[in-house]
Amino acid sequence: MLYREAGQFKASYKADQQIFPIRQDRIAIGLILAFFYLVVPFIADQYWLQAIIIPVLIFSLAAIGLNILTGYAGQLSLGSAAFMAVGAFGAYNFMLRVPGMPILAAFVLGGLCAAAVGILFGLPSLRIKGFYLAVATLAAQFFIVWALTKFGWFSNNSSSGVITAQKVEILGYTFASPRSKYLLTLVVVTLLALAAKNMARSTVGRAWMAVRDMDVAAEVIGIRLMRTKLMAFAMSSFYCGVAGALYAYTYLGTVEPEGFNLDLSFRILFMIIIGGVGTVLGSFLGAAFIVLLPIGLDNLLPVLFGNVLPTGITSNLQLIVFGGLIIFFLIVEPHGLARLWQIGKEKLRLWPFPH
Repeated sequence: MLYREAGQFKASYKADQQIFPIRQDRIAIGLILAFFYLVVPFIADQYWLQAIIIPVLIFSLAAIGLNILTGYAGQLSLGSAAFMAVGAFGAYNFMLRVPGMPILAAFVLGGLCAAAVGILFGLPSLRIKGFYLAVATLAAQFFIVWALTKFGWFSNNSSSGVITAQKVEILGYTFASPRSKYLLTLVVVTLLALAAKNMARSTVGRAWMAVRDMDVAAEVIGIRLMRTKLMAFAMSSFYCGVAGALYAYTYLGTVEPEGFNLDLSFRILFMIIIGGVGTVLGSFLGAAFIVLLPIGLDNLLPVLFGNVLPTGITSNLQLIVFGGLIIFFLIVEPHGLARLWQIGKEKLRLWPFPH
């Protein structure tokens, strides 16, 4: 009874085609955005903003990019971190080599560079699928990191390949404090997340899901497989590229090619598996889970065991508990955290009456 959809009538096509057609969803999203825009900047300290919330937002954006490719289009990829690296180094070089380049334009151009590289490495998807395609994207992971390290032009001839992001300045205002960087990251992530939500229910998104469910049938009904798959690779890589630019400019400030390694790609993959494949909400929930769980274990295990265990064993125990919780959660709810929220909404529809 708390989440009733009955009685919410639409009198126009515009009302029927809203991103959030249910009133309760619109109210919930409005309250969540108001909390993160108006409350969090004033109650969170510098550590929470810079070390926890900003990376959660950035990884959420990267997870949305991977979800577009894997969740909606059904194409496996293990090269998300490499496309983040392209976006980060692309934005850096545009800022470095083009005088007066606006920082937001550099982010977009870095994302477009990642999209171009994504299309290039998405070409094998026209012939192969499944784990074979994952291996092909794994080649992109190694090749891109090698190219950024090998060719000094990308890092402005830095001997170690490390780049230091330029200052973030928009319309004369410099985003230097953690609060300002958090708000900038939040605005970019909010706009791109709403765009992804809208895209998933558009003609392009429906074509992606048709290819994911059965590509032969999708081709029979007139969907062009090559264009649809390459569009998925381009959009996914664009989102990862913008996330990589934010990773360099609003989070770390200084990055190196080895920072975008295979381990980071696997972390992004775990985010969409745990959060929920094929949902924008699952990308945020999975990123929060992956980022916050190790921090929670760091604070909880010393309380439980005190100084009984040596430091080395404690760090290994954290990895064991982390992996065990992931396996347990996937067994209990293989469709991710987003599915738990969906089940909760279904129960609220009939509350307080039993199902």
